[in-house]
Amino acid sequence: MKKVTIQDIADTLGISRNTVSKAINNSDGLADDTRERILQKAVEMGYKHFAYAADLTKNTPVSSIVLDSPKGPREIALFSVSISNGHFAALMLDRFRDELSQLGYTLNVHIVERENLTAKTPPRTFHKEQCSAIMCIELFEWDYCEMVCRLGLPVLFVDGPHKREGLSLPADQLYMENTMGITKLVNDMLRKGKRRIGFIGDYEHCQSFYERYTAFRCAMLMAGADVDETFCIKDSRHPALDESLSRMRELPDLFICANDFVAVEAIQVLRKLEKSIPEDVMFAGFDDAPESRIITPALTTVHIHTQIMAFTAAHLLMTRIKEPELDYRIVHTETELIYRESTNC
Repeated sequence: MKKVTIQDIADTLGISRNTVSKAINNSDGLADDTRERILQKAVEMGYKHFAYAADLTKNTPVSSIVLDSPKGPREIALFSVSISNGHFAALMLDRFRDELSQLGYTLNVHIVERENLTAKTPPRTFHKEQCSAIMCIELFEWDYCEMVCRLGLPVLFVDGPHKREGLSLPADQLYMENTMGITKLVNDMLRKGKRRIGFIGDYEHCQSFYERYTAFRCAMLMAGADVDETFCIKDSRHPALDESLSRMRELPDLFICANDFVAVEAIQVLRKLEKSIPEDVMFAGFDDAPESRIITPALTTVHIHTQIMAFTAAHLLMTRIKEPELDYRIVHTETELIYRESTNC
């Protein structure tokens, strides 16, 4: 039987692939009746690639992961130093919990404290014998992540330490796609004659920041555009960010920021310096956090499909539990560039 794709659903309804993708991934920007019509057609056609696809008659999610009944411990341990409400990971966890629940597992959060990071020890609330696997979010210290991999359980990192030196962890790894949106943004700006483009963010903070930074530099290089190093700010913390922006004799056409929170911080600093956005300098972020939509002007950003990430995380963990000898997998899920007023587009 032929696998039903998003394009198949779009062709059947006579609408765009992007509209179908937004409905299936529960993204903003669709009318409720349009979303319901698309989901109903997806169910009718047997589309079950993503966990969000639902049995609309019962209004309950239908998991597309089919595995044997759980054997042994049924806890998935989540290790994290913190997850803020606006962070993409916080937005995916509810969907992830639901997916695990249908599969007979529970998710328990274990906060990694500073003393754990220093001593390279698991959180005090963690008990290995009660767990089937570990998922790590917002853990970016290499030595600590190596310790987690030595605990003897399947491990999934959602993002992780940067790989600038070409090293990778012995575990499955899940990332959002970090390059295409930034590559498109850079090329769109260059076509408009905006060649002075800078980057704000610590590319050694995590792998996703590193991929976003290298995407910016590679796009400029491949287009034959020079990167002005004075427009690149690595330390985005206060007061270093304030000082770096204050010292600039002139501003670039566009700042690309490692995420939306960095962009919001930089915009606030420039406003104190009586600069206008986007008139004096344009801005773009990454994540499509709630702040990106409520700030004025609204922030151009890259949307992360958290529903897709939640399903993919569950799939990676369940298949690893079932087949622990699988080769390690590195998966990137689709993202989408969203133009808003901060780039005057």
